[in-house]
Amino acid sequence: MNHRLICAVLAASTLLNAPALALTVHVDPAKAGAFRTVQSAVDAIAIEGGTIRIAPGTYREKLTVSAANVTLAGTGKRPEDVVLIYGDSAMTAGGTFKSATLTVTGASFTMRNLTVANDWWLDAAHPPSQAVAVSLTGDAAVVSNVRMLGHQDTLFVNNGQGDKATRAYFENCYIAGHVDFVFGNAKAFFRKCQLHGEAHESVMYTAQSRNAPDEDSAFVFEDCRLTADPAARNVSLGRPWRDYASVVFLTPVIETPLAPGAFTEWTPGKTNKLPTTRYALSGPTGPGAKGLTLTKEAAWLDAAAAKAWRLGVFFGGDTGWIARGLRR
Repeated sequence: MNHRLICAVLAASTLLNAPALALTVHVDPAKAGAFRTVQSAVDAIAIEGGTIRIAPGTYREKLTVSAANVTLAGTGKRPEDVVLIYGDSAMTAGGTFKSATLTVTGASFTMRNLTVANDWWLDAAHPPSQAVAVSLTGDAAVVSNVRMLGHQDTLFVNNGQGDKATRAYFENCYIAGHVDFVFGNAKAFFRKCQLHGEAHESVMYTAQSRNAPDEDSAFVFEDCRLTADPAARNVSLGRPWRDYASVVFLTPVIETPLAPGAFTEWTPGKTNKLPTTRYALSGPTGPGAKGLTLTKEAAWLDAAAAKAWRLGVFFGGDTGWIARGLRR
């Protein structure tokens, strides 16, 4: 075999074995050749994965992403410019976990610069119900500059891969709701996000559901803003959905008064989950931090203790997937 033929065979072999380039597709109802709906674009890249660039507009769809390596990217100037919205509920969909506007089970999912909302609650004729905006159970999800809007159970981030905890990272996000509106059992880190409590008689920012003391899951909020509507009442950092709930707030800016103890029992007077929880708070500032008290089951963390919950330590030094997600 001559030299040129050998080179040609090697080159062909390299191309055959090289990973496929990630696809980029566009969603724009006004543009020829672009997809008209977000789900049709998701379906088109279901095998290879890739990036879906979504033009400004409102897309009323119930979305499912099961493939790996999918990115949803709004192309507007602000997250408000691209809105993915639907109005379903636990009672109409057949359960809380079926009610989500966006359901993601695929690994290495990325989402940025858009809004996902469940507007079930906006219709006054609708009875109150769990109504999820975003459901994330795929490992290594990276969500940045995204607004997630709902009322009860807005963001579900949960283990979807067996014994190993599902990992998720949120940065510069706005999450609004009232009862248990960030909930589930995952290893999730929130950095510089805003949690906003909507008007309601009881507002719980979190309902983490770690099931056992040896489970490697927790919600950690670092440098986040905690706000609430003036009509919000009994605002708490969280309540335990399961007995070993694990939630840590590092240097939050608390702009709303919190209920006494800051963390509350699942059903006061009926359940006794707080003694086995892992709730902690470090360095709060803001108007709501004045006179703040913690329930006896929760811990105040000093600077040294807080280091154990910082990003790199929390994910065991494995943060490359976050960097890759933010670069997509």
